Amino acid sequence: MESRDEEDGRVSLRGRLLWRINGTATDNLGGRYNFSYQLRFTKPAQIPGQGVVVDTFTLTGTGVANGFSTLLRAKVTFDSGFNPVGFEFDTLHSLHHDNTCGGCHSPTNGFGDSQGMAIGVQNNGFVGPNRAGPRNQRRSPLVINTAFLSALMWNGRFSAPSGDPFDNSLGFHFPPPEDDARFPPGSPVFRHLLQAQAHIPPTEMVEVAGFTGVCRSNDLGRKSLFCQFDDGLGEIVPLPDATGFRNKPIRRKGLELLNHDPEYRRLFGELFPEVAGGKPIDSTMFGLAIAEFELTLTFANAPIDRFARGQRDAMTDSEKRGALLFFGRARCVTCHAVAGDANEMFTDVKNRVVGVPQVAPYFGVGTGNMIFDGPGQDEDFGLEQVTGNRADRYKFRTAPLRNLAVAPAFFHNGAFTRLEDAIRHHLDVDESARHYNPVAAGVALDLTHRLGPIEPVLGRLDRKLRNPIELNRTEFSDLVAFVRDGLLDERARREHLCKLVPRSVPSRSPVLQFQGCP
Repeated sequence: MESRDEEDGRVSLRGRLLWRINGTATDNLGGRYNFSYQLRFTKPAQIPGQGVVVDTFTLTGTGVANGFSTLLRAKVTFDSGFNPVGFEFDTLHSLHHDNTCGGCHSPTNGFGDSQGMAIGVQNNGFVGPNRAGPRNQRRSPLVINTAFLSALMWNGRFSAPSGDPFDNSLGFHFPPPEDDARFPPGSPVFRHLLQAQAHIPPTEMVEVAGFTGVCRSNDLGRKSLFCQFDDGLGEIVPLPDATGFRNKPIRRKGLELLNHDPEYRRLFGELFPEVAGGKPIDSTMFGLAIAEFELTLTFANAPIDRFARGQRDAMTDSEKRGALLFFGRARCVTCHAVAGDANEMFTDVKNRVVGVPQVAPYFGVGTGNMIFDGPGQDEDFGLEQVTGNRADRYKFRTAPLRNLAVAPAFFHNGAFTRLEDAIRHHLDVDESARHYNPVAAGVALDLTHRLGPIEPVLGRLDRKLRNPIELNRTEFSDLVAFVRDGLLDERARREHLCKLVPRSVPSRSPVLQFQGCP
């Protein structure tokens, strides 16, 4: 199914090319650049009233010192044969038949969440500001550029122990019920972390599988708190297997639906000869199809990238000043790293306590279908849920910063809806967290009624965030400009990504309505 060219690091997936390039950067036109040799002096940027001059030499030198060199990029030649498969937008593989990948990873928001906290099954068919239904627990992260992340999800529970998502020499780490054995070292099939992770979402009850049938006496029963979500719609959710989990039975049921659809059989048969020969579509093929689409969503040609390749006017003066603050006195780069395993995604891919206020919905039909942590069921313990280690409580993966301009909310739970407020929180966590008001922060009304305790969160605050950082008004504006605009690839805007939404899908199921798309 795959071939590998060891000489240049290419991995070919059925003829579709995905590669890593070390030592050079490749733009969309195939041109290669060496950061250090493309630098030229440009007109200095003056900070009003401060007398501080920022020239190209200073900025580029700061970037190089912090590991930013545009030396790692992926170029993907997309096989359009996978595009009509339409997994991203087809509800067929959702046992509840009302949600799909695109419902939580919307093209209107960089294939990230259109909400501050995700809404999965039992939604109203909209994707956007008017989406309604029971909340899950966290905000769905952007899919854009996930090809470069060595740990996925807000608690980093799916990861590449090698520190490189392209390197499966140590296998991929997954918690139960998948476990590491499913993705062993050197797997000839699961070469990339995304290919392994793509199997997971369709098996989650709150996201796409639903709760139909759980009220049965041989299941959870009518006394279960989750019986209230059994609306009788869609497919009956399979019972747990011997492991106590439903994930694998749900996956098998989803594949049955897929194999009973003649159009999907035809499409997969064109891509996989074994399907054309009569064999069933399996979970491996499913994962490869999802990952193939995700790997095309590589948008890392922002002003900072073009500037680093020698385009001297790519960044505004404000963005340049903001970049110096980001890499310097504001200390942003200490967590939002670009060097090494960060792959220039502006994250160190580590889990940290950053003091985010704890917002939580009420548990019940139409409000929330997850029971939160803590005695008041209004907390999210983060990484501790995976490791069982209390030292990991409230830890979440450092968020990548590219293309945040298209995000409607920030942090794992969407506690802030304005980038300016999210940055202010980083600059003075104690002040921000203690005086947090969800209404003033602009979160959805249903998330303004319950706040978990903040003192235990601040008691575990990462040491890098304990000392406030003072910026004047101009400096703050410059820092915002850099993060918002200097890291934005214009192709991530909705006017471009909405073009990927199909008018129809192979199963002929209704396509969700993406607000903001024509």
